Amino acid sequence: MVDESLALDAARHAFAAVDVHKALRNIERLAARADDLGVTLRPHVKTAKSLDAAALMHGGAPCPVTVSTLAEAEAFADGGYTDITYAVGIEPHKLRRVIALPHRGVTLRVLLDSREQAHFVVDAAREAGLAVPTQIEIDCDGHRGGLKADAPGLIDIARILHDAGCLDGVLAHAGESYYAYTPEDQRAAADNERDTAVAAAERLRAAQLPVTTVSVGSTPTAHAADDLTGVTELRAGNYVFFDLVMAGLGVCQVDDLALSVVVTVIGHRPEHGWIITDGGWMAMSRDRGTAGQVEDQGYGLVLDLAGRPIPNLFMSAASQEHGTLTVREGALLPDLPVGTRLRILPNHACATAAQHRGYHVVDSAQDTGSTPAVQANWQRIHGW
Repeated sequence: MVDESLALDAARHAFAAVDVHKALRNIERLAARADDLGVTLRPHVKTAKSLDAAALMHGGAPCPVTVSTLAEAEAFADGGYTDITYAVGIEPHKLRRVIALPHRGVTLRVLLDSREQAHFVVDAAREAGLAVPTQIEIDCDGHRGGLKADAPGLIDIARILHDAGCLDGVLAHAGESYYAYTPEDQRAAADNERDTAVAAAERLRAAQLPVTTVSVGSTPTAHAADDLTGVTELRAGNYVFFDLVMAGLGVCQVDDLALSVVVTVIGHRPEHGWIITDGGWMAMSRDRGTAGQVEDQGYGLVLDLAGRPIPNLFMSAASQEHGTLTVREGALLPDLPVGTRLRILPNHACATAAQHRGYHVVDSAQDTGSTPAVQANWQRIHGW
């Protein structure tokens, strides 16, 4: 859909749009930081789930990536990516698909945090006659899975993997950094993430167990870290698009948000102070990640079609296919006739992107004062 205005795409229901200029700016910001810190950047492609978006990250060439599903791993392998980390705990039903990827020339690392999982991986690897590089998940903040760096079972699990040639290293994710509301708290989370992962790696090395990879990362800690001594790679995914949660934490500005959802005004309820659109939670997701922040953004902030914020207007409620826009207390509801196209900035880019089959692409750097042109369609990966 080259040279076709967003406003002219009138037959389409609510759809996702990506500002490629902002996405590139976000990508370049973290790439420069990783270079300064001396670590490999391994982007988490679960956010965009797009080969086209991933191509922006490394000059168009495949780079190391992180995935959250095997469907993503397989689709990126189809796209020429050969260095992939599957950063969700492995279970036995998935090992057949894991084993298939090395036969295609792909290095796929898996993740685990128990002896039971280690035995599953080792048995499958030996049966297939190959090594399955495996990382042990390290819990740095109690956010979800993983072993503490000083857990009694860490050495035993590593030895099970090493004896089968499967031990690759350790991985930590500072999920609690999404609740770190100051730069100081984010730096502390980054330091703790690093220190915990490095401590686990040093324990294994002291037990004569090789550790190749020490992997850390979340979008807040990736941007806050100022010393990654002992770390080999940095992971983050949300940073490509950013979202209102990240803006609320101060990791980015609202103007950095590259993903929005284009919706259309379909009605009004003036007695309630509502503007109704055709974009509900099927378009935005149910994520309410800003509800606990200083400023609750509802389901998203409202822009006009050209990307200019409409003051005080936000998406306050959602049903499956309907969105409700209201203004903050004391503000006047703007006059937006039926048929008006708007853009909604999401709370959680990963969750919103997952609601859509593809992206329309605009470039705010080419702004001529009119509605941005759709320069291309980015298709998402198949099978997600």
